[in-house]
Parts: sequence; C-alpha cells; structure tokens
Amino acid sequence: MIGRWAKKKALRVLVVTGALLLVAVALCGCETISFYRQAMMGEYQLLADQRSIEKITAAPRTNARLKQQLLLVEQLRKFADAELKLPVDGHYRKYVDLHRPYVVWNVEAAREFSMESKSWWYPLVGRLEYRGYFSEATAMRYAAQLKKKGYEVYVGGATAYSTLGWFKDPVINTFIFQGTGGLAETLFHELAHQRVFARGDEDFNEAFATTVGQEGARRWLQARGTTGAYTNYVKEIEHTAQFALLVMSTRRKLETLYGDVRTEEGKIKASPGGSGLAPGELRMRKQKLFEELRAEYQQLKATWGGANEYDDWFAEEINNARLNSVAAYYDLVPAFQRLLARNGGDLVRFYVEVERLSKLPKKRRHEQLQSLR
Repeated sequence: MIGRWAKKKALRVLVVTGALLLVAVALCGCETISFYRQAMMGEYQLLADQRSIEKITAAPRTNARLKQQLLLVEQLRKFADAELKLPVDGHYRKYVDLHRPYVVWNVEAAREFSMESKSWWYPLVGRLEYRGYFSEATAMRYAAQLKKKGYEVYVGGATAYSTLGWFKDPVINTFIFQGTGGLAETLFHELAHQRVFARGDEDFNEAFATTVGQEGARRWLQARGTTGAYTNYVKEIEHTAQFALLVMSTRRKLETLYGDVRTEEGKIKASPGGSGLAPGELRMRKQKLFEELRAEYQQLKATWGGANEYDDWFAEEINNARLNSVAAYYDLVPAFQRLLARNGGDLVRFYVEVERLSKLPKKRRHEQLQSLR
C-alpha cells in the first residue's frame, strides 16, 4: 500500500501550458526549451485523449467500477459548486486514461548542508520549488544532472494537477480509483487553486488548497451520512498532521545545524558562512537526526492502533529535498485552519480573507499567517 503522504503529495502539481509556454520558450535557453517542449507534448496528450464522462457512463461496455467512480465525480462537482462555492465551471467533465500511474513526476532539490529549496521560475505563476515532467525517465535524468551538481534530490509522482484555468482539467486514471474521501479531497484541492492563487508563493497556495480539500471532504462525508468512512478519513488526516509535525521538527533542527537563516518572507536561505562545522561532522549529526526521526515515527505509529500509512515513506532514503516536499503542503495549514475557524467555518468569508492575503506583499502575507499559528 502506498503511504498516505505519497498519495497526498502526488495530488498536487501546477502545470502551465499552451501559449504561455510558447512565450517562455522564446525567452529561455536550450535546457528550458526542452522542458517546455515536453510539457506542451504532455498537455497535448491530455487534451487529445479526453472523452466525455457522460458518454463513458452511458456506454454499456464501460467497466462497472470506473462508471461508479465517474458518477461519483459528478456528485462531487455539484457539491463543490453548491456547498463549497468553488469554481467548478467545465472542469472534470471529461476523462482520460494515460496508461501510467502518474500524470507527472516532480523533481525537487536542496543542497547537502542547507534546507533551502532550489526553485525554478515559470511564466505568470512565478517561482516554484519543483520541476514537473510528463516522463519518469526524463525526470530521473534531470535529477541525475542535479546530483552531479551537488544537490540532494527527490523525485515523486503526481496523480493530479491544475492548469489554473488555462484548460478545463480532466479526470485522470491516476486518481479516479481513490476512496471516496481521497477522491473528494483531490477534486476540492485542485478546484481551490482556481479560487485563490498567489503568484510565486507555493507554500501559501498549497496550504490553502490542502485546507479546502480536507474541509470539503469532511463536509462531503458528513453530508452523505457515511459514519464509518468519515471516521476513517478523519483518522487518516490526523495521522498526516502528526507525521507532518515530526518532519517539521526535524527540518527546524537541521536548519539550526546548517546555520540557515530566514528571509523577511519566512523562507529558508543558506547562510553565506554556513555552520562553521566540518563536512564530516555535519554528515554525522545530520544522519543522527534522521535516525531520531525514524525512531519518533515508530513511537507515534504505536499509538495508531495498527495503522502504518507512512512505512513506505520511511523505507526510502531521507534527505533535505524529501523533507521539504512535505513542508510545502503542511507548514501553513494550521494558520489557514485557524483563519477558517475565525470566520465561523463560513467558506465564502474565508475565501474573501484568503483573497485579501493573496494580494498583500509576500512578507506581510506570511507575517499575518504566522500570527495565526
């Protein structure tokens, strides 16, 4: 079973395509041209292979499970529109089977002795801390290039994505067969990106969408009266929050070990002077912190009554980039949850507040969010 974080991380990636990419190609170098070319080809496949969900569900030969899930998507769309006030528009009216487990593979990177994430600039959306590829092999080749330059890397598959309204996003085979709560969270999360988006602020955007996705899924399961499914889903997101806290704590310890500094916007930056420790000493202390993280997870898991959602995550190599991949989605979630509670759970009022924050300078935006934590 894939751990819940592996699933959740795979849910979120923003893909910018079409004419926007053509502009970028005109402005950038050869490596960037290659990146945008594969992005355009990947998006073209999504557009060319889509089929109407209405026609698929009406066809007598459609697989029964697929038909059930696609009918569920239509119910979720109506709920998102009526109850969550999300801009459903024409999204998720078509289906595409890519015949692969992920729609894209994200490459993330950080230096060996800093928690500062490498970032890339994209047209309109600004700087993001990942590079998405529609081919796993291409993603792995790029990751290998970064390793040769001294970076630690993490490559993770993404099952869903948002084009931020440039195209009508389809339902994809990579996420359609999730459980009810997971599927609801995925769709609501991606639609939340359409509601509010702050250019060049990945942490803000993903934490907001995560909050909306989780809150929307809880409300959906409650509305359906599925007590067992609701209870299981709530336990899963509680486990996710606890796992994220362990990761955040380790990141803070590593940040101190490396001598990193914080910018006015709260972002981690490598200190010019470093920590003052020899590389060998840094590696030893770093590995000790990773061992402590694994031990803390075992202690936490013992309280979960047999649940083991993150065993797969801990079975793989832990490095700075991998820790950062968790932080982007959960570091600011508590602040957004408190903002929603401060608005009495009223999503429209909450969206208005979040929209106001998105228009502030990044420094002030993060200051106000930090004051809510």
